[in-house]
Order: sequence, then structure tokens, then C-alpha cells
Amino acid sequence: MNVVVGVDGSAVARNAATWAAREAARRGCGLRLVYADPTAHPGEERVRAQVAHWLADAAERVGSEQPEVDVSAAAIPGPPERVLVAESAAAELLVVGDRGFGGFTGLLAGAVAVKVAAHALGSVAVVPDVGDPPTFPAAGPVVAGVDDAESAAPVLAQAFRLADTLGEPLHVVHTWEIVGIDLKWLRSRLPSEEVAEQEQRFLAEVMAGWRERFPGVEVERIVGRGSPVAALINHSTEAQLVVVGAHGRGGVAGAHLGSTSHKLIHHTPAPLLIVRSRH
Repeated sequence: MNVVVGVDGSAVARNAATWAAREAARRGCGLRLVYADPTAHPGEERVRAQVAHWLADAAERVGSEQPEVDVSAAAIPGPPERVLVAESAAAELLVVGDRGFGGFTGLLAGAVAVKVAAHALGSVAVVPDVGDPPTFPAAGPVVAGVDDAESAAPVLAQAFRLADTLGEPLHVVHTWEIVGIDLKWLRSRLPSEEVAEQEQRFLAEVMAGWRERFPGVEVERIVGRGSPVAALINHSTEAQLVVVGAHGRGGVAGAHLGSTSHKLIHHTPAPLLIVRSRH
């Protein structure tokens, strides 16, 4: 399986390709560059030449930085979100820039990034605009957001693996502010100190066993009252990566993307990995 990244000639997409190549190297897999042509003009030589140039330029850039990674490229007709979601079916990881595909500098995350993150069939990384050339942090913790027990295992598996590979600490963030009917009911009957203690115990329980599997990873548990989005953004300013689940506690059945992960796409300053287990 390959890491797949969407490219479109924009600086944001080039940043995403650079990050995706590093991730492919860490995972020991290939990198597939995909250009999705929403207009699909196969007969126009000028368009085909421009697309070929974008793909060749991206391949040259990532190949020079990560020569050990096997790089392939493809131009596929169709709307970007549809093409990339289809690519996610066979991808180790799908990577997109937070803007691109016609996006404008200064806007919040583009519609393509949000739609792909919501509908992809596997995990998705959304890479923010960090300038050209990209200035990703060379060091810094991996930050993981944990909501409920069901989503915690895949999130912690990815976060511990990445922290171990990078040789960086792992900060696990869990908040307990208005995160579900059960907790609202509990807070109405218990002092806030007891609720905080219960949330501390919850995080300790869901993390049980992970330190033994990754003894070399330094772990900091961060539990507090407040918005999970605000907490994760606050702790991501120096992070190399933020890892969250596609859904969180209190998520709506049938929803494609939880509110926390959706908001982080728009606001986190670090690359965001949205973990989705394949079924």
C-alpha cells in the first residue's frame, strides 16, 4: 500500500507532498501523487502538459528529499474529493493540503479537505500551509486527543507508533467539558473534583498497556476541563503532529466526521492525522 497525496500545483499541495513523502519514508512504503482533474479535458494538450509538469515537479521535489521512497504519479479525471476518496480505499494513508484545488490564500480549510476527511475509507492527514519551502517542525511532541474508549485504541496505536519512530514525547490530551449526556448527568450529581478524578481514571484505563508496548516513549497525560478543540490547538503549537479519531464521544451515529476533528481541520497549526479504522 502507498501513501497517497493530492497535488494540484499549489504551494499548499507541494507542502502536503513533502510531508507525505516523509511519512512514506517512516512507514517504509511508496508514495503516489494524484492529480484530480475536475474539468477533464483529455484533448487539450496545454492542460495535459500543465498537469504533467505539476506531477513531474512534485515527483522531483519529493524524490530529491526522500530518495529511498518509490514515487509514482497519476492524473485522474473527476472531482478532487471523489477521486481522492476512491484512492483512499487502497491507500496506507491519504494526505491532502488544507487548501488547494482552486483555494485562495487566507481562507480557512478548503471544501475538498473537509469532504475528503469526512468520506475517506481510511485514515487522512491534513497538512496546513506552512510556507514555501515548508517549515515543518524538526522536533516536537506528538499530540493525541482521546475522547471515548472506542476510538482511543486506534488513536493511541498511531500516536505511540509515531512518537516511537520520531523519538519524541507523546502528549495525550483529554478534556471533560460538555462531552456527552452521561457526563452532564454525572456532573449534576457530583462535585467537579470527583468528575475530574473519574476522567483521570478513564484516561489511565484506556492507556493501560501502551507504555509497556512502547517503553521508549515519554508520555505526558493532560486532563482538564474545557473545550477539546481549544486544548488540542493549545498543545499543538509546537507539535509535529496531532492525532485524533474520526468520531468522538457523543458523536452522532452515521456522521462521517466528529465535530472536534472537523474544527481542527480549520484551525490546528500542525499536521492533523484523522484515524479511521477500516471495516
